[in-house]
Amino acid sequence: MAASSFAMQSILANPMIRISNRSRVNQFNIPAVYTPSLRRNASLRVRSMAEEEQKEQSSGPVNPVTPPPLSAKPEPQQAPTRTPKVSTKFSDVMAFGGPAPERINGRLAMIGFVAAIAMELAKGQGVFEQISDGGIPLFLGTSVVLTLASLIPLFQGVSVESKSKGVMSSDAELWNGRFAMLGLIALAFTEYVKGGTLV
Repeated sequence: MAASSFAMQSILANPMIRISNRSRVNQFNIPAVYTPSLRRNASLRVRSMAEEEQKEQSSGPVNPVTPPPLSAKPEPQQAPTRTPKVSTKFSDVMAFGGPAPERINGRLAMIGFVAAIAMELAKGQGVFEQISDGGIPLFLGTSVVLTLASLIPLFQGVSVESKSKGVMSSDAELWNGRFAMLGLIALAFTEYVKGGTLV
């Protein structure tokens, strides 16, 4: 390391080495294309927030007899709280990550799971028998009513999170809907594999 430092110092200090501005190779035998050209008179100004605060403090009246209290803490300014704007466009509401699809599917699955288990206990019919026994019109009617009831508040700009409080939170509804979707699929799969009703 000392040898390379000595070699660089000797090259820089040697008055006999002249490098013209037109040469393609600098004194270190590196092509000039690879070395950045730095402007000599370029000015760079760096300021810090602490300097501005010091200037503001020094501009006020200073009493040399009593120093400012050390325990005085500046009060933090609170940022104004903005309510997030809820998009009411159909493409935003029904987007893959939008507020409507998972909630609507979850609500339908919760009602479907409870209805499937109730009908299985009452009539002894499995899910596939219930569907083939005239359950499709009832399913479609329920789907339309619940979808409209879920979409109307979203198109009016009311978010689900703004209406959730305590135990009945929007996260609880999402998780219940997810479990109901899984439960309905598991019920249908179990009945298909078993060849009959679950209960």
